[in-house]
Amino acid sequence: MIVLNAEEVRRALPMGECIAGMKRAFTAFSQGRAEVPLRSRLEIPPHDALALFMPAYVNHPQGDALAVKVVSLYPHNPERGLAYIHAAVLVFAAESGQALALLEGGSLTAIRTGAASGAATDALARPESSRVAILGAGVQGRTQLEAVCTVRPIRTAWIYDSLPEKIDAFINDMAGKGLIPRDLRPAKDARQAISQADIVCCATTSRQAVFTDSDLLPGAHINAIGAYTPEMQEVPVETIARALLVVDSRGAALAEAGDVLQAIQQSRIAAEHIHAEIGEILAGAAPGRSSPEQVTVFKSVGVAVQDAVAAQLALENASKLYIGKEIAW
Repeated sequence: MIVLNAEEVRRALPMGECIAGMKRAFTAFSQGRAEVPLRSRLEIPPHDALALFMPAYVNHPQGDALAVKVVSLYPHNPERGLAYIHAAVLVFAAESGQALALLEGGSLTAIRTGAASGAATDALARPESSRVAILGAGVQGRTQLEAVCTVRPIRTAWIYDSLPEKIDAFINDMAGKGLIPRDLRPAKDARQAISQADIVCCATTSRQAVFTDSDLLPGAHINAIGAYTPEMQEVPVETIARALLVVDSRGAALAEAGDVLQAIQQSRIAAEHIHAEIGEILAGAAPGRSSPEQVTVFKSVGVAVQDAVAAQLALENASKLYIGKEIAW
């Protein structure tokens, strides 16, 4: 049994490789080459918290992947100096069921979630997109920026968060890192950020829209990775109603994605408004953007195939890098 801590997971999952892995994962999922039960939810009422259990098996020519991730979401943790999300990924050998590895899941989740948006951005954003807005200056916002900068020639990024100190920390941490430009700018509000952005990444825990539809530029692409429950929302219903709407999983989106469900509840769209799963577009089974002026939205609530493939990739790289701790099992 190999154990990888958070730093080792980050070393073993470079963003470019993880984006390629997410493309494989989404394609396999949409082609029916994966077994992914809808994730189980365990409410923890005394702490206003939630635990999610996400198993997946992925059949792919580059190697099968079998894993289960357990995620705990404790919204009051930051008040206590603890991370909002804690997670662990247990990896098995698909051919034998043998337990192979235990990976710190918070870092893996952040990287694979960013990589999913990178894959969607590569498929849907205009090729010349060079300005990005990040709404939510937390851990997820950081990997969203890294992923977008991996697939598009980003020159400027606007950063907005309801807590100004988080914006400053974000800019200090991320400016000039890898492919990220040095030109990271603090935004006084969401409008200032998105009104100058070709790509918008929403990475918040909001229960209401975090921007106004009329502030979007024509042809903008949006990655919306928050709003993972029916009660949550990041994207205005007006945007959902007029955009080319692409999801990671139709089933998951219609069960959990607040951005989609609230638009349906308000009779602004029907379920059929979902244009495609991102895996269908990546496989060439569905078209993507149809014009430079079209607004596109990638709505993701997370699919367990992402964790299985990311964990498999991390294990392969860990072996090459000679990192991780081996323990008797």
